[in-house]
Amino acid sequence: MDEEILIPISLFAAIFGMVYLYFSTRNKERLALIEKGADASIFNIGKRSGSAWKVVVINIAFLLMGIGLGLFLANLLETTTNLDDNVIYPAMTFIMAGIGLYIGYTQTKKALDD
Repeated sequence: MDEEILIPISLFAAIFGMVYLYFSTRNKERLALIEKGADASIFNIGKRSGSAWKVVVINIAFLLMGIGLGLFLANLLETTTNLDDNVIYPAMTFIMAGIGLYIGYTQTKKALDD
């Protein structure tokens, strides 16, 4: 068997295993709570709040803007200075992505507090 075919098979098996483990443990936890007499309304707590997708969208938007700004600044620094482009591109990309995630976190926190 070729080694090349093992990569997609193992990736699929890993993803399937994680999804199966997540759903099976969640089901067991819920059955245990129901057996103890817990109210079934506790399973709908996360579904009431419609702001979960807003958090993801805000954070992804700021992350992508940070990556784009980092690449732009790295190109600017490469053309105006004698810095090594093998160092400046990853450095500026990660720095600006981190700043973008921090700004996304603060904006999300501010949006959820309102």
